[in-house]
Amino acid sequence: MTAACTTVVPDNSDAAASPQLPIYLDYSATTPVDPAVAVKMCEYLTEKFGNPASSSHAFGWEAKAAVEQARRQVAALVGAQASEIVWTSGATESNNLALKGAAHVLRERGRGRHLVTMSTEHKAVLDTMRTLEREGFEVTYLAPQPNGLVDLETFKAALRSDTIIASVMMVNNEIGVIQPVAELGEICAGRDIVFHVDAAQAAGKVAIDLRSLKVNLMSFSAHKVYGPKGIGALFVRHDPALKLEAQIDGGGHENGMRSGTLATHQIVGMGEAFSLAAKLLDSENARIRSLQERLWDGLRDCPGVVLNGDRLQRVPHNLNLSFEIPGSTPIAAQLLDIAVSAGSACNSANAAPSYVLSSLGRPDALARSAIRFSLGRYTSAQEIDYTVATLRQLLNS
Repeated sequence: MTAACTTVVPDNSDAAASPQLPIYLDYSATTPVDPAVAVKMCEYLTEKFGNPASSSHAFGWEAKAAVEQARRQVAALVGAQASEIVWTSGATESNNLALKGAAHVLRERGRGRHLVTMSTEHKAVLDTMRTLEREGFEVTYLAPQPNGLVDLETFKAALRSDTIIASVMMVNNEIGVIQPVAELGEICAGRDIVFHVDAAQAAGKVAIDLRSLKVNLMSFSAHKVYGPKGIGALFVRHDPALKLEAQIDGGGHENGMRSGTLATHQIVGMGEAFSLAAKLLDSENARIRSLQERLWDGLRDCPGVVLNGDRLQRVPHNLNLSFEIPGSTPIAAQLLDIAVSAGSACNSANAAPSYVLSSLGRPDALARSAIRFSLGRYTSAQEIDYTVATLRQLLNS
């Protein structure tokens, strides 16, 4: 049987005289599925379609083997053991399982009810924290420094004798800053506090080694790493003292932590995407860093341009700029043939200023005028040059 999927390899050649429009610079919202990933997924949609839980025949065994191979591939990118990877539907579910699952167990053990996070976290963490507050937990929301980074002394001061969990994302989804996860993990380990990290925007962009990081729980998403939407994973460190209460009942899959028939084709896609990311991380980061510098160099001298987030402690894939210029029409709305974001994807329909930028102390005008440029695997120098020329024309008009 032949797989009924075809893929088109995007043209990333710098030889073209001008870029094909529209231009996609919103890779932090989602990435296209890499063609190699799509080909691999197709096998498990049309040919190798067995249920991994079917343990009595070859179709199930084949699917089970593919799921376990993908588990090893995800673990390899982040320095984990394969048995520490739990499949979920994405980083949002991973965050919910990590925070609610751990908080409920620790409360039952009488450990405490206090959690610490940052005001700049993704909504998947902030909204989960709000739910826990309604259940009687107490949450401290730390404001970042003006550069978007957490202050370690402020973090230490927020911890209490009844603090059970701290959650800080590795790479911020709006401004791209890289938080000092290693130092935060050391602080939490010294206080016997469960440390959760949302790494949806970090995997494939930042080297992650969970053998050395003192992180208990870490969330991942495939569609930020050129894999399919609807699949993610949660790293749960092997520790007899670390237990999670399941948030989905029925069947006891994934060692009782996440029930439901495994989506083999999506899992295989995530495994292949993470395997590719491991091979390409260094070379891809170097190329994308040069494109980020090209974009920043082309815009930094424009009047009214403000960089959001630390200039150095950030992933090369992200450049978040505010435009302090008069006019009623936001600059982002005038970029008709360039796909960018005026915030995070989950918040793009909200007319309110970015809560992340407001937490940095940006006034409403700057927070509302921000554009997140996020670069990726198929971004070309020609696309960056076109974006710079378009923006400079708008800013000078």
